[in-house]
Amino acid sequence: MDLLTTLVDKGLRRELPTRDEALAVLATSDDDLLDVVAAAGRVRRQWFGRRVKLNYLVNLKSGLCPEDCSYCSQRLGSKADILKYTWLKPEEAAAAASAGVAGGAKRVCLVASGRGPTDRDVDRVSKTIAAIKGENEGVEVCACLGLLSGGQAERLRAAGADAYNHNLNTSEGTYGDITTTHTYADRVDTVHKAQAAGLSACSGLIAGMGETDADLVDVVFGLRQLDPDSVPVNFLIPFEGTPLAKEWNLTPQRCLRILAMVRFVCPDVEVRLAGGREVHLRTMQPLALQLVNSIFLGDYLTSEGQAGQADLDMIADAGFEVEGADTATMPAHRSAAKGCGGHDDGACGPCGDSCGETVVATTTTTTTVAAATATAVRTDLVSVRRRGAGTALPPNA
Repeated sequence: MDLLTTLVDKGLRRELPTRDEALAVLATSDDDLLDVVAAAGRVRRQWFGRRVKLNYLVNLKSGLCPEDCSYCSQRLGSKADILKYTWLKPEEAAAAASAGVAGGAKRVCLVASGRGPTDRDVDRVSKTIAAIKGENEGVEVCACLGLLSGGQAERLRAAGADAYNHNLNTSEGTYGDITTTHTYADRVDTVHKAQAAGLSACSGLIAGMGETDADLVDVVFGLRQLDPDSVPVNFLIPFEGTPLAKEWNLTPQRCLRILAMVRFVCPDVEVRLAGGREVHLRTMQPLALQLVNSIFLGDYLTSEGQAGQADLDMIADAGFEVEGADTATMPAHRSAAKGCGGHDDGACGPCGDSCGETVVATTTTTTTVAAATATAVRTDLVSVRRRGAGTALPPNA
């Protein structure tokens, strides 16, 4: 396909595809799927070889969030039967983190429900970071605490945090349809605060919320403009008791096309396969490793993932290797680019381009429908987390 030849050439040059090219990837047929995966896989291997970075989530505080994000089982008014608990003690969080590191995780992601941290919360998390790093030499720590206020990113950086996660989730044009208690601009501002403090920015999306192809392209182009070092791609887990419980819009094939599109738009960025992979990719998860260079190991915040050992077996069987703690994740050109926005690990411009380039993600009102709809509702694959942090049971790692 001429389209794929063009996209591979651009990806190898770190050049931004056009919106029409990104849309065309999402519109490819199932007959062309393996060609799409192979093409995006060439770009992935150019910048990340056959390495897979493992990340491990620790949910520091679960449930009872005052925000109304429609996709979230911890949202205001959620009826989802999830674990609810207040802040873990630093030593409890460190024990959970150590289980993930022992399983091969290179990065520990500390997450807490809520609109954003108070200064006292930042103190708590700072002590937790110290406890984790005291027990696990060389581990990366990423904090995900919601919207940041002035000075909080700097305090987290001083405490030893390496990165900050705050996802855009969906396009600016549709953001008000899923959340009313904060705005898309609020999220962008928090990512900028993290970068200005010298934290590696992590920001991604959720697919499967009823969005159009144009919405998906909008949010990915918006992410490219923000230039995070890592882009987690989540697939909606339709929890019973949330407003999006009936949104079963994904097939394994569509998930792979979405991942391929993200890789073409952000060729040299850490693309992370995140929540919902077991639910929507199912037996096709190994193919996704051709597109992403990072996954979460074991369980998620409020849902259970497949067994940690199964993740490791999948990586080995697919011919990939777990990225070691002594190996730099980012390509050398991104690690060496410093000085824009104050962040150390990312390139200056979008996905490695020059500082002066402006990439615009235009909002569209197109009514294009998703290229495929799910053929079956698999509620049996949605498993609420009952182990690990906040419980007396050992974690899955």
